[in-house]
Amino acid sequence: MTRGLLLGALLTAVAITAFAAPSGYVWHLPPGVMPPPVPADNPMSEAKVVLGRRLFYDADLSIDGTTSCGTCHEQHRAFTEGNASHPGVGGVPGKRNVMALGNVAYFTPLTWADPTLHSLETQMRVPVLGTNPVEMGMAGKENELARRLAADDCYRQMFQAAFPEEQGRIDMKTVGKALASFERTLISYDAPYDKARRGDRSAMSDAARRGEKIFSGLGCADCHSGVNFTDLKYHAIGLYDVDGKGGYPARDRGLIEISGKASDEGAMRTPSLRNVALTGPYMHDGSVKTLPDAARGHAGRETSGLKAKVAALDAGEMADLVAFLESLSDRSFVTNPDFALPRMACGKPNY
Repeated sequence: MTRGLLLGALLTAVAITAFAAPSGYVWHLPPGVMPPPVPADNPMSEAKVVLGRRLFYDADLSIDGTTSCGTCHEQHRAFTEGNASHPGVGGVPGKRNVMALGNVAYFTPLTWADPTLHSLETQMRVPVLGTNPVEMGMAGKENELARRLAADDCYRQMFQAAFPEEQGRIDMKTVGKALASFERTLISYDAPYDKARRGDRSAMSDAARRGEKIFSGLGCADCHSGVNFTDLKYHAIGLYDVDGKGGYPARDRGLIEISGKASDEGAMRTPSLRNVALTGPYMHDGSVKTLPDAARGHAGRETSGLKAKVAALDAGEMADLVAFLESLSDRSFVTNPDFALPRMACGKPNY
């Protein structure tokens, strides 16, 4: 196992207060990758993962039956989507760009700007039940969600298999546990970058290797650090230029909306760069369409001097930087049938 992967796993584990004891669940991981931390009250099981996968793609989790988790988190885009933001049910405007889910089980905190969200079991309530903005529109309709799922004989069987200790109960708690179990399997560590780290010198092009040095020299790794290329901290990079003065528009002020601290104005959590070539558009509002422009957009108070450094890159150097970022794309992750819409459930066609 590489030192970076081991350190990343250990640091993540320290941040979680409770763990499940080793279970019979079989993880399918690339060489040298440790399983993510798992809460003690939601141990992994194949039955939970299978149930969570079906729920992930079920639009009945939204009030009008139009939106599933998979609607916004598309596998071929590394579980994000190609729009700046996704509208909620009824056309309610989205607030932020959809975050990718690769390796999300190793991340804490979760989401762009809410430091209180540390568990996948809790975070799923934001899209399903949240009102700022409305996404799936089920706030106050938890009983309706349970009724819909319980009306399906196959779901009753699946919940019984996944939660025998709770007599197959169907409610927001068990729905959340199943979804979280599936999301913990969305592990992406088989990109050309990873293969090169495991000794396959041919996995990365010469351009990508040059780009990696440029990435480091620019200081990108100060925030996009570690095995997942994120420090999981909040930074204000000054993406916007309002009236020539800098700053962020009032509609989305970032971390300050939760913390109330003036120093958190415009701060957003560093996104992972895993599969970044597949996850555009970029930034928290999806306002940047290309990787070169994303690099150029880092010009705020916490990225002092980066704008000038990026501007000094010639065309060849920028191409090398992009080649390195493209080497973080894990094609097996975005084509793995185990993560796709399930075609069968309970021995019958799922849809």
